[in-house]
Amino acid sequence: MSTTVVNTTSQIAKKSWSETLSFMVGREATPLNSLSGPMPTEDDVLRKQKQQTSQFMPILRVDELTKTAGDRVQVDCGQIAKFVAIMGDQNAEGMGPALDYSIQELLLNMATLPISAGGKMSQQRTVHSLRKNAIYQLTEAMPRFRWQRSLVQMAGARGKSDGVDWILPANTATGPDAGLAALMVNPVQAPTYNRHFVVSAGTLVQGGLQLGSIASTDVMRLTVVDELAAIWSEMPVRMRPIRIPDDPAAGDSPIKGVFFMDQLVWDNFIQDNTSNNNIRKFETDAMRRAEYGNMKAHPLFSGEVMLWNNILLRKMNFPIRFDPSDSVNIVTVANRLTATESAQTINAALPTTHQVARSLFLGAQALACVSGGNKQSQETYTLLEKNTDNFGRDLQFAGELMGTEAKLRWSLPNASGQLEMTDYGVMVVDSVVRKRPS
Repeated sequence: MSTTVVNTTSQIAKKSWSETLSFMVGREATPLNSLSGPMPTEDDVLRKQKQQTSQFMPILRVDELTKTAGDRVQVDCGQIAKFVAIMGDQNAEGMGPALDYSIQELLLNMATLPISAGGKMSQQRTVHSLRKNAIYQLTEAMPRFRWQRSLVQMAGARGKSDGVDWILPANTATGPDAGLAALMVNPVQAPTYNRHFVVSAGTLVQGGLQLGSIASTDVMRLTVVDELAAIWSEMPVRMRPIRIPDDPAAGDSPIKGVFFMDQLVWDNFIQDNTSNNNIRKFETDAMRRAEYGNMKAHPLFSGEVMLWNNILLRKMNFPIRFDPSDSVNIVTVANRLTATESAQTINAALPTTHQVARSLFLGAQALACVSGGNKQSQETYTLLEKNTDNFGRDLQFAGELMGTEAKLRWSLPNASGQLEMTDYGVMVVDSVVRKRPS
């Protein structure tokens, strides 16, 4: 009598593993999940809406390529129309503004993260399941890899920080490693002039040129966050506020954005002892805002989080830092319309005990996160297993990711009516931190 057998090489098993890996990776607690909204409903899909998440959150997930073939996807930005009111019986026909769109095309590619589960004797000698451990390592590494690429895209630089938890290679003083560009897929672009600020004497200076004279006293303080909130309010091309589903105060008291602070920047901030800096009150304000509507369970309000001046303050888990004399790409005021990049050297007089740390202020539509589907499983993440070498006795695993990320940037009209290259939903703030023993 014949028996149905599903072994490790079966296509059914591979599909099951891939679905399990996709589920486990999707449940990992990375900021990518908390910064993106829900996918459209089935009814929305039937009405031919794009397969992308809410435009009111910082991460715009685009999953169109999981169902269709292709390695490129287009993201559109509808520019805000400037209306002119026509009064009385004056002719209003044909007097309305034209609809204008900016378009960005994103490239999709596949990344593979391999790991060895050892040979037969290695598996025999240990009480641990090397197979389970390898899969567990992949479920942690793949979302970490994707979040690191997202951070580098939004920050516009990789920085010098490194460690075992970094998968992306670190920059050198003269530029990024040769492999970084290939791993990023879509180009890493320096912050546009109107979205780059440097802390200077308790306030913010626009553009990266200030990095050439940044001092050890230019640290993050409450006054800097106040200045950030004021700048947001006065922007000619204002960053769109974040609108969390079920937030009844989104219209009256919008959340201007999420400010991801480098962990050492966070330490500087909470040590600010000025009279208005009541950290406990900021934490209470965040919890109180989370009580509005059905937002209490939203992950943006979990963990250490503060709310000040309608800006949500959170820690950034991977640092983007630069040493004195490092070269960093910036956009000067002369090149603000085209976003042509120039090299800027970090102040060489900055003590070697200090670094420049980059923090990220995120509004809506800061980053597009594009996913594709494996033809065998229709999953973004695929688990591969193979016995290799030594007569097939060494077990190798690999996690396969079909997806990439890109910062959203469009030419938008500035206060003078000129089209200026603009990072739509992300602003970077550079400040100084003191190094800690490593």
